[in-house]
Amino acid sequence: MDFYEILGVSRDASQEEIQRAYRKLARAYHPDVNKDPAAEDRFKEASEAYQVLSDPERRREYDKAPAPGWTSDVEDLFGGVFGRRWGPMAGADQEADLWLTVEEAYRGGQHALKIDSRSIDVTIPPGVADGRRIRLSGQGGRGGGGARPGDLYLTVRITKHPRYRVKDRDLYVRLPLTPWEAALGANVALDTPGGEAKVRVPPGTSSGRRLRLRGRGLAGGDLYAEARIMVPPHPTDEERKLFERLAASSRFDPRRRP
Repeated sequence: MDFYEILGVSRDASQEEIQRAYRKLARAYHPDVNKDPAAEDRFKEASEAYQVLSDPERRREYDKAPAPGWTSDVEDLFGGVFGRRWGPMAGADQEADLWLTVEEAYRGGQHALKIDSRSIDVTIPPGVADGRRIRLSGQGGRGGGGARPGDLYLTVRITKHPRYRVKDRDLYVRLPLTPWEAALGANVALDTPGGEAKVRVPPGTSSGRRLRLRGRGLAGGDLYAEARIMVPPHPTDEERKLFERLAASSRFDPRRRP
């Protein structure tokens, strides 16, 4: 059996390439992850190969040995590695997605996660952004022969929200305004993931204008309130008269070219 072929790397592969290849195979075939009976054999083969090729001195001896197919002499050379006499073997690192709402990501705190029938409590930093990786030491695959377990790497994924739009560390939310608030200016209340905030609406604000609230996003990002001018769907008689008076006296034409 050719160790390079088992790991899927060339004979001049760097140590980093060998490590990456092993981790990929370990994640795919570790018995804690893959319940296929054949997976354990694949995992052990990959571990054999990695034990030798990750050690520069062992790798040099292996490269000087005859081509695959050699038997007892080479087994003696590597101290029984090929005879499947297993020593301590570190557990494989694992990866998983951690799905959070915008509010959970903003607040941080404790979050329960199920991995391979295990329940793990995760401490989430306040304001964590989408795509952030969280490392949980010793929460990966079990080690063999008393060796330490691997690590668990969680990638934060923020779920789609009915109110907030997430872009990198910034949040976007609609800010409904009455015509008079937009025209005259106002201070209006806005719900944010961190609680209620006051937004200063400048006079003459049009729909689509973005009003920035610094530091109200994720991980130090900003929150942008997007103005949306709303009119009464069923105006009262008094409201209709006021709008008619405004229409008669105003010379404003939004369709007129400057």
